[in-house]
Amino acid sequence: MVPLKSKWGKALRSLALVNPKRRLPARHEIGILSFAVVLTATVFYLDTFTDIHSALATLYVITLLLSAETLTEKGTLLLTAMCIGLAAFSYAVAHGLQADLAATLRLTVAVAAMLITCALIIRNQRARLDLIKFNMALQSSEERYRTIFEQSRVALWERDYSQVRAMLMALKADGVEDLGAHARENPDFLEQCIARIPTVAANAAALELLGNVRGENASSMRRFIAQNDATFLDLIVAIFNNETHFEGKGSIITSDGAHKHVLLTVGFPEDPANFNRVIVGMLDVTERELAQKALFEAQAELALASRAATVGALSASLAHELNQPLAALVVNAQTLLRWLDRDPPDLDAVARSAERIARDSQRASDIIQSTRSMLGKRTPVREPVSLVDLVTETRALMEGELARNRIMFETRAASNISPVSAVRIELQQVLINLITNAIQAMGETPDELRRISVSIEPAAAESVAVRIHDSGPGLSADIVAKLFRPFHTTKDTGLGMGLAICRSMLEARGGTLTASNHAEGGALFEMIVPIEALDE
Repeated sequence: MVPLKSKWGKALRSLALVNPKRRLPARHEIGILSFAVVLTATVFYLDTFTDIHSALATLYVITLLLSAETLTEKGTLLLTAMCIGLAAFSYAVAHGLQADLAATLRLTVAVAAMLITCALIIRNQRARLDLIKFNMALQSSEERYRTIFEQSRVALWERDYSQVRAMLMALKADGVEDLGAHARENPDFLEQCIARIPTVAANAAALELLGNVRGENASSMRRFIAQNDATFLDLIVAIFNNETHFEGKGSIITSDGAHKHVLLTVGFPEDPANFNRVIVGMLDVTERELAQKALFEAQAELALASRAATVGALSASLAHELNQPLAALVVNAQTLLRWLDRDPPDLDAVARSAERIARDSQRASDIIQSTRSMLGKRTPVREPVSLVDLVTETRALMEGELARNRIMFETRAASNISPVSAVRIELQQVLINLITNAIQAMGETPDELRRISVSIEPAAAESVAVRIHDSGPGLSADIVAKLFRPFHTTKDTGLGMGLAICRSMLEARGGTLTASNHAEGGALFEMIVPIEALDE
């Protein structure tokens, strides 16, 4: 064997015979290897040139053991082969071809000892290499974990929960089942728990969350937990119940006295022995909580504004819907008074006016009742409605207005029109609105050309179509785009609620209302009313 600093040592390393990762100082290795060389030479000399009848070759095992820490597996195998070769050479020189059972047995024992030693050395070397790799992987994992822990922007702590867990398990062994009740009965319980949870480590984000405190000042969380915070008790209960994970919202007080809302997450190990280092994460959600609070307040204000708008829209709706029957009441009352002023009074005409007053009063009452049903979310009563009869009745209701405006009204209905299941007053309100709009649209139309045509025909998907066509100027593209928007009107005295209410009524019952221009001129409104079976 040669010193490692010599050119022969470099040659051995280049052949991968010498382990480059020394466990001993070079000076000590040189001494050990020198002793091994001297021992090998001595054993060879004594075994070859003396008459000592013993298994001197087994002493080569010492050479192998001395070289085990320096040579690689390949070097150990080569050295073993050399030692076996020296032992065999010594046997041949001392005994030649003469068979000597005792010498042969001694050689066999020596060779077996060297082979067993070589195998043990190689196994030990491999185990040591595996252990080194494992330790390196463990060290690398620890470095990665420490890097993540230190550089994470999430506030992280390593805390020792072993003492508090032991205390909680002792309480459970003493028969405590409801830890919350135990905490209420013992006001100092939580303080005792906090005192038993020291902080092992905290990253920079954790120190920043607490108000840029120094590491030693964050060793205990007692000063940072808000007095009225119940999250810590929930955490202790989770440990008491042997849960594996805890998550909750809590409050902390920073070093400068500011309150912060945090999301707390803790993962508990399965092995109780690992409770001495438990990772605790905190995420600052103060801004999110404040934003949610502001959102809730804004929603409350919006709901209040929406209720105010609903009241306004309802008032406008009632004013619009009640205007026609109330105007009819006034006209009929005035007519009744004129018939009474005659001498003698025309009692038959008075009776007819009184009937119309009662009819219009009932219409106004029905409108108010329908509105109350919508506000109370009560389902209006549906009934079978003949659209042909409903159009005829509506024409009779508006006969006076049609006559005053000199408008020709015609109705065309297909045969076998099925009745629809609907709220009668709602459909009549829609018809009155559409016919009233048609009358007003023909204000500039010559008298002889004023005409309203209503057609009733079956439509697709088990429904009936009612089309109202007037001979007015029609609808411009700009008006069509905004026609059904609430409070949009082209009239100086209009509220802009009529068509919006009509469409919403029909859509609420599964129908539709659309507007367009007729091919022959004028506006065309189309109602689609679904045919629905009545509930038995």
